[in-house]
Amino acid sequence: MADEDFQGGDSGASKTYPAQCSSLRKNGFVLIKGRPCKIVEMSTSKTGKHGHAKVHLVGIDIFTQKKYEDICPSTHNMDVPNVKRKDFQLVSIDEGYLSLMDDSGEIRDDLRLPDGELGSDIEKRFESDETSLITILSAMGEEAAIAVKSMPK
Repeated sequence: MADEDFQGGDSGASKTYPAQCSSLRKNGFVLIKGRPCKIVEMSTSKTGKHGHAKVHLVGIDIFTQKKYEDICPSTHNMDVPNVKRKDFQLVSIDEGYLSLMDDSGEIRDDLRLPDGELGSDIEKRFESDETSLITILSAMGEEAAIAVKSMPK
Protein backbone atom coordinates (compact mmCIF):
# COMPACT_ATOMS: atom_id res chain seq x y z
CA MET A 1 0.00 0.00 0.00
CA ALA A 2 2.97 2.31 0.52
CA ASP A 3 4.19 2.95 -3.03
CA GLU A 4 1.09 2.85 -5.20
CA ASP A 5 1.48 4.81 -8.38
CA PHE A 6 -1.56 6.70 -9.56
CA GLN A 7 -0.89 8.10 -12.98
CA GLY A 8 -3.07 10.92 -14.15
CA GLY A 9 -5.27 9.23 -16.71
CA ASP A 10 -7.39 10.61 -19.47
CA SER A 11 -10.97 9.87 -18.50
CA GLY A 12 -11.71 9.16 -22.15
CA ALA A 13 -14.91 11.13 -21.70
CA SER A 14 -13.73 13.70 -24.18
CA LYS A 15 -13.53 11.25 -27.08
CA THR A 16 -16.87 9.43 -27.18
CA TYR A 17 -20.16 9.00 -25.38
CA PRO A 18 -22.66 6.14 -25.61
CA ALA A 19 -25.97 6.58 -27.44
CA GLN A 20 -28.72 4.07 -28.02
CA CYS A 21 -28.65 2.81 -31.59
CA SER A 22 -32.29 3.79 -32.15
CA SER A 23 -31.51 7.41 -31.20
CA LEU A 24 -28.88 7.89 -33.91
CA ARG A 25 -29.88 9.98 -36.92
CA LYS A 26 -28.76 10.47 -40.49
CA ASN A 27 -26.04 13.18 -40.74
CA GLY A 28 -25.17 12.50 -37.11
CA PHE A 29 -21.90 10.92 -36.02
CA VAL A 30 -21.10 7.40 -34.82
CA LEU A 31 -18.08 5.20 -34.29
CA ILE A 32 -17.98 2.33 -36.80
CA LYS A 33 -15.06 -0.09 -36.49
CA GLY A 34 -13.34 2.44 -34.24
CA ARG A 35 -13.51 5.28 -36.78
CA PRO A 36 -15.52 8.50 -36.42
CA CYS A 37 -18.12 8.46 -39.21
CA LYS A 38 -20.92 10.66 -40.43
CA ILE A 39 -24.07 8.60 -40.89
CA VAL A 40 -25.16 8.72 -44.55
CA GLU A 41 -27.70 5.89 -44.59
CA MET A 42 -29.74 4.26 -41.90
CA SER A 43 -32.41 1.61 -42.00
CA THR A 44 -34.18 -0.37 -39.33
CA SER A 45 -35.26 -3.95 -39.89
CA LYS A 46 -38.39 -5.41 -38.34
CA THR A 47 -38.15 -7.27 -35.09
CA GLY A 48 -37.19 -10.89 -35.65
CA LYS A 49 -38.39 -13.92 -33.74
CA HIS A 50 -36.10 -12.96 -30.85
CA GLY A 51 -37.62 -9.52 -30.66
CA HIS A 52 -34.77 -7.17 -31.55
CA ALA A 53 -35.08 -4.64 -34.33
CA LYS A 54 -31.72 -4.17 -36.04
CA VAL A 55 -30.34 -0.86 -37.23
CA HIS A 56 -28.19 -0.94 -40.36
CA LEU A 57 -25.79 2.02 -40.45
CA VAL A 58 -23.67 3.26 -43.32
CA GLY A 59 -21.12 5.90 -42.39
CA ILE A 60 -18.37 7.82 -44.14
CA ASP A 61 -15.15 8.32 -42.14
CA ILE A 62 -14.95 12.07 -41.47
CA PHE A 63 -11.17 12.06 -42.02
CA THR A 64 -10.47 9.45 -44.73
CA GLN A 65 -13.85 9.46 -46.54
CA LYS A 66 -13.84 5.63 -46.39
CA LYS A 67 -17.23 3.95 -46.21
CA TYR A 68 -18.05 1.77 -43.21
CA GLU A 69 -21.13 -0.32 -42.41
CA ASP A 70 -22.43 -1.76 -39.18
CA ILE A 71 -25.54 -3.50 -37.91
CA CYS A 72 -26.59 -3.29 -34.28
CA PRO A 73 -29.73 -4.07 -32.26
CA SER A 74 -31.74 -0.88 -31.80
CA THR A 75 -31.65 -1.25 -28.02
CA HIS A 76 -27.85 -1.48 -27.84
CA ASN A 77 -25.54 1.44 -27.27
CA MET A 78 -23.00 2.61 -29.80
CA ASP A 79 -20.18 5.05 -29.20
CA VAL A 80 -20.67 8.50 -30.63
CA PRO A 81 -17.51 10.57 -31.12
CA ASN A 82 -17.43 14.05 -29.64
CA VAL A 83 -16.92 16.05 -32.80
CA LYS A 84 -15.82 19.66 -32.51
CA ARG A 85 -15.81 22.20 -35.33
CA LYS A 86 -13.85 25.38 -35.11
CA ASP A 87 -13.11 28.11 -37.62
CA PHE A 88 -9.58 29.45 -37.94
CA GLN A 89 -8.30 32.31 -40.04
CA LEU A 90 -5.71 31.22 -42.60
CA VAL A 91 -2.47 33.10 -42.01
CA SER A 92 -0.14 31.32 -44.43
CA ILE A 93 0.68 28.04 -46.13
CA ASP A 94 4.21 26.77 -45.56
CA GLU A 95 5.59 23.56 -47.07
CA GLY A 96 2.19 21.86 -47.15
CA TYR A 97 1.17 22.98 -43.66
CA LEU A 98 -1.51 25.52 -42.81
CA SER A 99 -0.74 28.32 -40.42
CA LEU A 100 -4.00 29.14 -38.67
CA MET A 101 -5.10 31.72 -36.11
CA ASP A 102 -8.03 31.23 -33.75
CA ASP A 103 -10.30 33.89 -32.24
CA SER A 104 -7.91 34.57 -29.38
CA GLY A 105 -4.96 35.21 -31.70
CA GLU A 106 -3.25 31.87 -31.00
CA ILE A 107 -1.36 30.54 -34.01
CA ARG A 108 -1.08 26.86 -34.82
CA ASP A 109 0.76 25.38 -37.77
CA ASP A 110 0.49 21.63 -37.25
CA LEU A 111 -2.27 20.85 -39.74
CA ARG A 112 -1.53 19.64 -43.25
CA LEU A 113 -3.05 21.30 -46.28
CA PRO A 114 -5.78 18.83 -47.30
CA ASP A 115 -5.45 16.92 -50.57
CA GLY A 116 -7.78 17.26 -53.51
CA GLU A 117 -10.25 19.98 -54.35
CA LEU A 118 -10.40 21.50 -50.86
CA GLY A 119 -6.61 21.87 -50.72
CA SER A 120 -6.38 23.55 -54.11
CA ASP A 121 -9.34 25.80 -53.25
CA ILE A 122 -7.55 26.90 -50.04
CA GLU A 123 -4.32 27.53 -51.99
CA LYS A 124 -6.09 29.53 -54.73
CA ARG A 125 -7.83 31.75 -52.17
CA PHE A 126 -4.54 32.24 -50.30
CA GLU A 127 -2.61 33.17 -53.47
CA SER A 128 -5.26 35.73 -54.43
CA ASP A 129 -4.86 37.38 -50.98
CA GLU A 130 -8.40 36.46 -49.98
CA THR A 131 -8.95 36.30 -46.22
CA SER A 132 -10.24 32.79 -45.59
CA LEU A 133 -11.74 30.92 -42.69
CA ILE A 134 -10.83 27.25 -42.52
CA THR A 135 -13.22 24.92 -40.67
CA ILE A 136 -11.32 22.31 -38.66
CA LEU A 137 -13.14 19.19 -37.52
CA SER A 138 -11.65 17.35 -34.57
CA ALA A 139 -12.66 13.98 -33.13
CA MET A 140 -10.92 11.03 -31.47
CA GLY A 141 -7.63 12.92 -31.27
CA GLU A 142 -7.54 13.57 -35.03
CA GLU A 143 -8.08 16.84 -36.81
CA ALA A 144 -8.60 17.84 -40.42
CA ALA A 145 -9.61 20.85 -42.47
CA ILE A 146 -13.03 20.13 -43.95
CA ALA A 147 -14.17 23.44 -45.43
CA VAL A 148 -13.05 26.89 -46.44
CA LYS A 149 -15.08 30.06 -46.72
CA SER A 150 -14.33 33.71 -47.37
CA MET A 151 -14.13 35.88 -44.33
CA PRO A 152 -16.43 38.91 -44.40
CA LYS A 153 -14.39 42.08 -44.82
